[in-house]
Amino acid sequence: MSADSGRESESTSATDALSRVRALVRLDERTQRRLSRAMQVTLVGLLFVGFERGDLGIVVNAGVAFLITYLPATLERDYHIPMNAGLTLWITTAVFLHALGTVGIPGTEQTFYRSLPWWDSVTHALSASVVAAIGYTVARAIEEHTDGVELPERFMFVFILLFVVAFGVLWEVLEFAIGGAADLLGNDAVLTQYGLEDTMTDLVFNTVGGVVVSIWGTAYLTDVVGALATRLNRQ
Repeated sequence: MSADSGRESESTSATDALSRVRALVRLDERTQRRLSRAMQVTLVGLLFVGFERGDLGIVVNAGVAFLITYLPATLERDYHIPMNAGLTLWITTAVFLHALGTVGIPGTEQTFYRSLPWWDSVTHALSASVVAAIGYTVARAIEEHTDGVELPERFMFVFILLFVVAFGVLWEVLEFAIGGAADLLGNDAVLTQYGLEDTMTDLVFNTVGGVVVSIWGTAYLTDVVGALATRLNRQ
C-alpha cells in the first residue's frame, strides 16, 4: 500500500474515532464552548483570589493559565490553524485544573494538590497529553511537508512517549530550581516540588498522557496536522 493510501486510511480512521468519542462524551460544540468560557471566567476569579491573599503562586498560575486559554483562538485567527471546541476545551481544562489546584478549599490553607492525593496525577496526565499532542502535530506536519521524512506508526508511538518523558523531566527540574530559588529568597514558590516519590509519580502519569495521545491522537489532531503542513508548504 502506498504512503498516500495509508494516510488516507489513517484520516478516515481518525474521523471515525472522533465521531465515536463525540458520541460517547455527548457534549455538543455549544456546550463545549460554554464550559471553556466558564473556566476562563473562573480563572479571572482565581486571579483576584491570589491578589487578595497576596499569594504569588496563585497569581502567576492563574494568570498564565488564563492567557493560555486564548491560545487556540489566536492560532485560529492569526495562523488559520483549525482549533475546534473540543481542542479548546481540552487545553482549557488542563490549565484550569492546574491553576485551581493551587487555590484549594476556600477558607483553608489546604490546596487541592495537598488535600487530594490524586489531583496532581490527574493534572500531570492531562497536561502531558497536551504536550504529547503538540509533539505529535509538529512531527506529523513535518512528515507531510517533507518528502524525505516518513514516520511509521510504531516510531511515532515511541517518539511521543520519549517527547513527553523528556519534557516531564525538564519540568521537574524547573520545579526543583524554582523551589530552591524561592527558599533562598524567602518567597513563595510558583511551582512546588514535593520530593523524589512525587517526581516519579508525576513522570508515570506524564507517560499515561503520552500513551493516550499515541493511541487516539489522530481522532482530534488530523485537521490541525493538515493545516500546519499546508502552512509549512507555503513558507
